[in-house]
Amino acid sequence: MLQSVTMVLTTVPDAETADVLVREALEARLAACVQRALPVRSSYRWQDKVESAEEYTLTFKTSPARAVALMALIGQRHPYDVPEIVSWTVEAAASYAQWVHLETVVPLHV
Repeated sequence: MLQSVTMVLTTVPDAETADVLVREALEARLAACVQRALPVRSSYRWQDKVESAEEYTLTFKTSPARAVALMALIGQRHPYDVPEIVSWTVEAAASYAQWVHLETVVPLHV
């Protein structure tokens, strides 16, 4: 049986920024897992110029219920004026999806 998991992707300019975003997302239980890819070369139009930059790609795995909050955190902490923040929902193996959901539940403090 499959269940939904949301993937959220962003790119950041350096490893230090990546480390901060990853740590904050995991500590806030907004993501169960984050994968950081080796630097990629991005090319894009910015302010009427073609630019290129080395960036790190971060792929966060979260529950659909936590995706909006995760995207807000990324947007607040991101150093770019217009950061790439995209998400999509995928079907995952039930055991993996359950783990993601459990890791992103906000603990109740009584």
